Amino acid sequence: MIIINIKDGESLDKALKRFKKKFEKTGVLRELRSRQAYEKKSVARRTEIKHAVYIQNMNQDTTS
Repeated sequence: MIIINIKDGESLDKALKRFKKKFEKTGVLRELRSRQAYEKKSVARRTEIKHAVYIQNMNQDTTS
């Protein structure tokens, strides 16, 4: 359970923004979406490798 303490004088919008940021960091929504349909291990591994290659290529482009 995510707990957000609202500080004195803090607007509700700021507190909601902090909550959303914390919620996204926990990865609950991502996990829920991934569990909606079963993905074979080989397919998951392949997508993970593709993502790693993409990130690696992005890093090489920025350093060059």
